[in-house]
Amino acid sequence: MSEAGGAEALLREVFGFDGFRPGQGEIVEAVAAGRDVLAIMPTGGGKSLCYQLPALLRDGVTLVVSPLIALMRDQVRGLRAAGVEAGALTSANTEEETEAVWAALEAGRLKLLYMAPERLGAASTSGVLRRAGVSLIAVDEAHCVSQWGHDFRPDYLRIGELRQALGVPLAAFTATADAETREEIVARLFAGRAPESFLRGFDRPNIRLAFRPKDSPRRQILAFADARRGQSGIVYCGTRAKTETLAQALREAGHSAAAYHGGMEAEARRTVEARFAAEEGLIVVATVAFGMGVDKPDIRWVAHADLPKSIEGYYQEIGRAGRDGLPAETLTLYGADDIRLRRSQIDESPAPPERRAADHGRLNALLGLAEALECRRRTLLEYFGETAAPCGNCDLCETPPETFDGTEAAQKALSAALRTGESFGAGHLIDILTGTETDKVRQRGHDRLPTFGVGREHGRSQWQGLFRQLMGRDLLRPDPERHGALRVTEAAHPVLKGEARVDLRRDTVTRTQAPAPKALVSEEDAPLLAALKAKRRTLAEAAGVPAYIVFNDRTLIAMAEARPATLDAMAAIPGVGAKKLETYGQAFLEVIAEGPEGTAELHPSRRRLAGRPEGALFDRLQEAERRLARGETGIEKPMSCTQTTLRHIAERRPADLDQLARIPGMGARQVERFGDAFLDVLRAAD
Repeated sequence: MSEAGGAEALLREVFGFDGFRPGQGEIVEAVAAGRDVLAIMPTGGGKSLCYQLPALLRDGVTLVVSPLIALMRDQVRGLRAAGVEAGALTSANTEEETEAVWAALEAGRLKLLYMAPERLGAASTSGVLRRAGVSLIAVDEAHCVSQWGHDFRPDYLRIGELRQALGVPLAAFTATADAETREEIVARLFAGRAPESFLRGFDRPNIRLAFRPKDSPRRQILAFADARRGQSGIVYCGTRAKTETLAQALREAGHSAAAYHGGMEAEARRTVEARFAAEEGLIVVATVAFGMGVDKPDIRWVAHADLPKSIEGYYQEIGRAGRDGLPAETLTLYGADDIRLRRSQIDESPAPPERRAADHGRLNALLGLAEALECRRRTLLEYFGETAAPCGNCDLCETPPETFDGTEAAQKALSAALRTGESFGAGHLIDILTGTETDKVRQRGHDRLPTFGVGREHGRSQWQGLFRQLMGRDLLRPDPERHGALRVTEAAHPVLKGEARVDLRRDTVTRTQAPAPKALVSEEDAPLLAALKAKRRTLAEAAGVPAYIVFNDRTLIAMAEARPATLDAMAAIPGVGAKKLETYGQAFLEVIAEGPEGTAELHPSRRRLAGRPEGALFDRLQEAERRLARGETGIEKPMSCTQTTLRHIAERRPADLDQLARIPGMGARQVERFGDAFLDVLRAAD
């Protein structure tokens, strides 16, 4: 395909989308034009389209370097389902699959060739790729080139040499935002010559953020999973052993769950990856070895049974939820042991001192997020250099914590640490503060300290929470060289002198559960959505592909709401490209119509109005909507309103555009397209 075909036309015809997500269009244009590009985009922000679409616009083959076999195979399946010639050369290929890829390359049919970085080490690679006509290199998960990152892949260092050998442009994509990693990418992939950079917003407003102090963490995770039974999710754990025990506990509670960690045999890991891609409702309990490059769009929740390593790690891991843009939820548990473990991991790292200091800063930022007193999303985005209003979709916005002036309590805790030579952990210091005469306290004479018993106004569990918050504020830091004894930091000195105030949460441990997951569709559309999912599952199993390769959840929801009765109407559903319309369109129309010979049944929203004047009004509103589906000119992008929205309009009869805009489902674009016509229909009925 040539660039003359137009990016917009290919976006609609091949991928089934009416428009780009914010920022995608500029990146596609730059990559297609052959400019070197570094794009930092949020996890789930549509990075893959930014090199897949330019590959169709350019002559030759686009080489995609990707870190995971599962991701490569998944993207190849998705492209082929959309009618695009793509192939992958991986160690998991059968001999027949590899021969088919080479045959497609030699015949000039292949547009995208996926390859793992490990294959770049072969001496013959650059010559083979040059003969194959590679004209662009796209690097997915480009942060793997960062030597001190936890996703470092040494073979990524070969990419810069390959680019120079082939003399082709390179486009690098990552969701990692820190400036240090970006500088490494430029130095190692672009030989220090600054590429055209795109830094897109990092907000994922569909993901609900929540943190909780650990309080029987297994019970907390099981309760969270129980409330989301049947939904796909990931539970991240800090140790391999914990993945096994927690996966077993979930299975015993009736969930479909599997463990995943780096100590498993490669074949066992591939089995879990394949199951997660194919099965709806599977929970994977994993270390961070699982997830980089996971492309499953319908992961509805991510939980952390232990505190992540850094704020960037947290952002990437929660970003695996809700890639389809539908509501998703997260829960992160944390406690003093987590903080101690993460500190010691940093201090024991072989990284140079300046890198360890930066890693402590990243962990401090995550602890600041965990101990935040107001909107978590605003705190998270501020770390990435963005400003935001309170989001209304995090635990702190929904239930603001009760706070108090904790300066005096902080001074008592800090003083206890100093008066004992900064040689003890939180447990012993709490004994001192609460006046508990243990053998250890008496033997060391700590019962004679001025701080002995000065904190009796708080119970032991309250003090545990307060110490955790003080560590989260980096006022106290465990010292790995002294077996985790708490050391007072420089930041604590103004607090001790009374020059700085410390606000703390009063209730540091709560047993309230997160709200129930949000429904994806209205109650009246739920039965049809379930039937469409069942048909998708049958077709996916027959084809041996994950269900979302057929259609993702967002597309099925659009079908359930719009209920298209013809292939023409089906073609206007987002995510239904030409190839998928040809392959699956009729099968899904039959589900909507309840049988090959049937006609589409009235939508429940219309049935509710049967025998009422609003029924005829609904029909006229629907007629106006269909007439303007492509605008007054008939050539604009397709747009529609849900049947439920039309019912609300017919029942409420808004008198002006402002009232119309308050109807659920009537966004600014819908009001602009249909507003005047809808009001004309309503006035004519009065």
